[in-house]
Amino acid sequence: MKYTFQGKNNFAPIFIIAGVFFVFGFVTWINSALIPFMKTINELTEAQSYFVASASYISFVFMALPASYIINKIGYRKGMSLGLAIMAVGALVFIPASESRTYWAFLAAIFIQGMGITILQTAANPYVTILGPIESGAKRMAIMGIANKTAGALGSLIFGALLLSGIDEVKEKLETISDAQKGQILDEMANSVITPYIVMAIILFVFALLIRKAPLPHVEAVPIEESMDGESEKTSIFQFPHLWFGVMTLFVYVGAEVIAADSIIAYGISLGFSGEEAKFFTTFTLMAMVATYILGVFLIPKYIKQVTALKASATLGVVLSLCIISTTGYTSVLFVAALGMANALVWPAIWPLTLEGLGKFTKTASALLIMAIAGGAIFPPIYGRMVDAGKHELINLGVSEIDAWAAAGTSSYWILIPCYLMILFFALWGHKLKSWSKN
Repeated sequence: MKYTFQGKNNFAPIFIIAGVFFVFGFVTWINSALIPFMKTINELTEAQSYFVASASYISFVFMALPASYIINKIGYRKGMSLGLAIMAVGALVFIPASESRTYWAFLAAIFIQGMGITILQTAANPYVTILGPIESGAKRMAIMGIANKTAGALGSLIFGALLLSGIDEVKEKLETISDAQKGQILDEMANSVITPYIVMAIILFVFALLIRKAPLPHVEAVPIEESMDGESEKTSIFQFPHLWFGVMTLFVYVGAEVIAADSIIAYGISLGFSGEEAKFFTTFTLMAMVATYILGVFLIPKYIKQVTALKASATLGVVLSLCIISTTGYTSVLFVAALGMANALVWPAIWPLTLEGLGKFTKTASALLIMAIAGGAIFPPIYGRMVDAGKHELINLGVSEIDAWAAAGTSSYWILIPCYLMILFFALWGHKLKSWSKN
């Protein structure tokens, strides 16, 4: 059996996997444009609109362990190909969903794409982590992050332009026309996603075929050291406390990351910015992440350790969260976008710190980490519900609806603070706990 890939030139496989991260990054981060779009065409509350994010990220709970089983059976490369193909199927489901303008059908399409992304991530993340020395795992993951978030920025811009152009005028018109006219306008808006998703499906199918033939080396995690009697010292994933702390940390991190990226457009609109202006805000967040990823590529591990980067990221996240809830207007939006700097190196650091020393349990542990991505399904709706509750409370106190929406949107970002504190705990202590006891 082959173990960690030790070839001196792993540029080609890194480049290919970066292409995979680019593809699913594009698909993942268009949710920021879909949330206000779906809210309009399906006439949803703030909390209901964030189920767009939930439909995507909840798939990680249902598919992570099956994905691990699939990867064990067919390998990393075929697993990535299968994930891309399933994503393409999900893109095609957007066609009947758009024609019927049915919210649950849109959510089903997003869920199917999420299933594909789950398989893709279950294969791609551990593959990159063990494609070289574990101490430089965060560096390779940072390269993947550059590809992922650059694609996300492009996706949010392209779909923002396609879906949000003229949305303010449409919302104003909807208040003054009959139900029949309203239905016709909303149907036309819904149909605007058909062509983009047909193109997306074709591209995803092509990538699925290409990755199947890609020259990717076979890699496996380094086996756990054996005891004197020849038996492995660890017999269960439950014997690795740092794994479980890593899973919990990734869960809250993804929730915080998704809130920062997916809520910023809707938050900007609540502050009075037009859809034309707000469509750029997610790009601000993702470009902040890309800039920090680039720093990580050059600094880790030569100048700073990946755990040091994690400590700094968590601390910055707490500080920026306090700044968000202490300001308003464009300044507050910029602080939300700046969370991209705090978030960028968290994912790249958590993976290698969590997978270190797991040996044959690496694929199962990777599935658990993928399941933790479900934090992106849980936290955004909670944020949306907090905004709705805060808005209604302020309206009952006599505050105008517009001002109440803005104030509630700002104050609800306090939910991020405990998330970053959990990340800080993992960076300081959690990752060091390799065993529940000294024996």
